[in-house]
Amino acid sequence: MGSSEMCRDLAGEVEKLLKTSNSYLRKKAALCAVHVIRKVPELMEMFLPATKNLLSEKNHGVLHTSVVLLTEMCERSPDMLLHFRKLVPQLVRILKNLIMSGYSPEHDVSGISDPFLQVRILRLLRILGRSDDDSSEAMNDILAQVATNTETSKNVGNAILYETVLTIMDIKSESGLRVLAINILGRFLLNNDKNIRYVALTSLLKTVQTDHNAVQRHRSTIVDCLKDLDVSIKRRAMELSFALVNGNNIRGMMKELLYFLDSCDPEFKADCASGVFLAAEKYAPSKRWHIDTIMRVLTTAGSYVRDDSVPNLIQLITNSVEMHAYTVQRLYKALLDDISQQPLVQVSSWCIGEYGDLLVSGQCEEEEPIQVTEDEVLDVLEGLLVSNLSTPVTRGYSLTAIMKLSTRFSSVNRIKKVVSIYGSSIDVELQQRAVEYNALFKKYDHMRPALLERMPIMEKSASNGPTEIVQTNGETEPSVPDTKHPPLVTQPANQVRARSHDKSVFTIDGRFSVTDDVAESVINISFSSNGLKIEFTFERANPNPNIAVITIHATNTTEADMTEFVFQAAVPKFSSTLSSSYCFNKHVFLMIDLQQQLRMRVKLTYTHKGSPVQDLAEVNNFPPQSWQ
Repeated sequence: MGSSEMCRDLAGEVEKLLKTSNSYLRKKAALCAVHVIRKVPELMEMFLPATKNLLSEKNHGVLHTSVVLLTEMCERSPDMLLHFRKLVPQLVRILKNLIMSGYSPEHDVSGISDPFLQVRILRLLRILGRSDDDSSEAMNDILAQVATNTETSKNVGNAILYETVLTIMDIKSESGLRVLAINILGRFLLNNDKNIRYVALTSLLKTVQTDHNAVQRHRSTIVDCLKDLDVSIKRRAMELSFALVNGNNIRGMMKELLYFLDSCDPEFKADCASGVFLAAEKYAPSKRWHIDTIMRVLTTAGSYVRDDSVPNLIQLITNSVEMHAYTVQRLYKALLDDISQQPLVQVSSWCIGEYGDLLVSGQCEEEEPIQVTEDEVLDVLEGLLVSNLSTPVTRGYSLTAIMKLSTRFSSVNRIKKVVSIYGSSIDVELQQRAVEYNALFKKYDHMRPALLERMPIMEKSASNGPTEIVQTNGETEPSVPDTKHPPLVTQPANQVRARSHDKSVFTIDGRFSVTDDVAESVINISFSSNGLKIEFTFERANPNPNIAVITIHATNTTEADMTEFVFQAAVPKFSSTLSSSYCFNKHVFLMIDLQQQLRMRVKLTYTHKGSPVQDLAEVNNFPPQSWQ
């Protein structure tokens, strides 16, 4: 209760009482010294001389408070910590006398001699032995004795064992001693007391990274804790189970965790599903197993998965070329069973749109092919468009899938009718998709096969992680990849500057900037590399000034032919407003909404003088703010 001023005034008196012959007063003086140090840490050195003889006390009360005082001083001062490390042998002797002494009615608690003092000494040893080889070595033997000789039938013994385990894991202990500590925690998992099981799981979770193999020995007991009725224990057991997953036990652990995912409370499903995704991505023994596992999660907990699960699974399916027929068949059957899990429906719609021709042709070799007609497939997708369970995003996936099937199925007239119906949908995004798809049928039908061709393999980024997934035209497409391409043959492009009346700057791939006269309705940009000149024209649409029409014209200025030329552009979608891109050889046409800042990613591939050439670029910060 005393203020810091009072502590300063009385600290000298407290220090004198630490040396009195009355053990009761010394005990109270030691406790008072603890509070003085907490209030005024700079008075700590005043009590240093009096601490020399405190550990020689026979009175357990004085010993207990002395250990508390030393602990406080060590925690607050590195210099004190170094000074008191020489007391480790003395503390070891005191602890040894406690565990080896006979029955003492004055200090006995459930058959254990002064467990409170033992716990305090163990905590002080943990502080003194941390990051110090000599101190750790001096206490290894006594810690082993405590761990093997302490009775575990009562909570008193379990408390001492728990402190012993924490001390072993925190100091530089021997490997055998660490295994002993983990085995103690493993026994705790079998205890009927929920608190003991919980602290055991928490402690194992902290040590699993440093002592993985030792913790693995208790894997079956840990997995059994997933069935515990206590939600805190179940959560810790789930976290620890995922930490134990590796390439050797992935199949067995995933079986247990998927069973847990089926039966667990909703509060666990999101974290469990995320854990399964990460583990499967890292340790999957085969692509089929990976796909089956992810689809199992989507069918049982699809409503709880993270937003990035859909593009990640789409990437996995796209890259597993040999599994396309099997995957589309599995997903089609999943749609027939349940359309309530929206991520599953979205992935299924995308996959049917990409590989619907494989579905109706019965080319599956992994399992017995199903017999399905084009009309049956279209019936399922049209059903998703009118289902009350479908979200606007899901309807967008479904309509795009139907549109893609116009180049894979013969039922083109039916698809035209479906697309035209949604041109007047009250859902603005669905309406815009339908209007653009109708335009493809009417004005750009010659481009439709190239625009709706099958997605290429989504390559890994330089960080060995998945390529960034962006939304383009409602489709999930990869951003322009950075690696695993032929060497780039590029030259810095010339800087082009338009009239500078009211200037706004945007860049292409960071290599040059262009300032434009925003008072004008047309902006020209040019990009030059290896004799290939690309001209961009940005023009406000008429009569809607909120829409920009971008026209790209490619010119070969060299004498040699450029063959197999492909220009691809993607405008990622940053809001619910739809952006569309049409990619084909030698010409690109885009319409973008000027009410938001966008970026356009560009990829050029062609063959020049017999060598493959590839170039990447990006238009950023467009349109200028004055155009919006």
